[in-house]
Amino acid sequence: MTSHGSEGSPTPGEQALIAHIRSRLPPPPSSLVVGPGDDAAVMIPERGALQVLTTDAIVEGVHFDRRFSGLADVGYKALAVNVSDIVAMGATPQYALLSLLLPDRTTLDDLDALLDGLLEMAALSGTAVAGGNISRSPGPLVVDVTVTGSVRPRRILRRSGGRPGDALYVTGSIGAAAAGLGWLRAQAEHTAVDMTACVSRHRRPEPRVRVGMLLGRNRAASACMDLSDGLADAVRQIAEASGTGAIVDASALPIDPAAARWFQGHGTDPVLGAVSGGDDYELLFAVPRKFRGRLRAVQSEARGLALTKIGELTAFPEVVLSRAGRTVDMPSGFTHF
Repeated sequence: MTSHGSEGSPTPGEQALIAHIRSRLPPPPSSLVVGPGDDAAVMIPERGALQVLTTDAIVEGVHFDRRFSGLADVGYKALAVNVSDIVAMGATPQYALLSLLLPDRTTLDDLDALLDGLLEMAALSGTAVAGGNISRSPGPLVVDVTVTGSVRPRRILRRSGGRPGDALYVTGSIGAAAAGLGWLRAQAEHTAVDMTACVSRHRRPEPRVRVGMLLGRNRAASACMDLSDGLADAVRQIAEASGTGAIVDASALPIDPAAARWFQGHGTDPVLGAVSGGDDYELLFAVPRKFRGRLRAVQSEARGLALTKIGELTAFPEVVLSRAGRTVDMPSGFTHF
């Protein structure tokens, strides 16, 4: 873990911050030969496995609002979204590199809160912090995380492996995170709908670590990706990468009940709100008919997490939503630009 001041040179204050961060980290795994405190981390690769790498940054004012999320939530989410990418590949998360751009107003208590959330997700996902960087920011708070994982060559899950006739499944439920953010923005403290769980889904998404690893291990899925930008976007991405179309049955969608009531009460079609909203971090995956038995084995080990069939990939290029006997174009998902 390294530091850079405003002119690129370390300062005693920054070194003290780095020492504080290192003091918060649990003992590293034996496979981490050199961890935080050196110029770079050194790790022993898993024999016979491939390395999987992903990176994502969350930026204050773009991905989170300090009025709605505490810094512990920010730290938790910054790691969770990267872990979600790793498990969507069928891989096991291993190490994280943490880069922090801290505004001048940041206090040691702020840093501790951020670390509280990040280390909670690290413990839940089995991810070790291997190093990183810290710097002063003249602008917003930025938490940039890189996560590495490992996967056996035949267990890699890609977006591009789907074929016409493969069934589409989604884990858990959709729409809750978008509804939770909507509730926060509306400052609707008084509502007939209990939005606590939806707000939690926005602040602290739960990457589907176990199911992603099971899908890779059992080779049950032909294609997979996470719902960072919503179900509609994920269906389009898998269909495009696989060279197929897709049809999704609106009546089969596992829309969070509180989210559905929130959307309906605020003039939004619950189906459109649920498929278009981002931040669900569920897994969308395709399953060939011949692998349905493997999927049952995954379901039996999913610890109660629902795996819902919502449609299938098609030979036609269109990506459509089926509702009450009619098909319409799938709406757009969340976009960053």
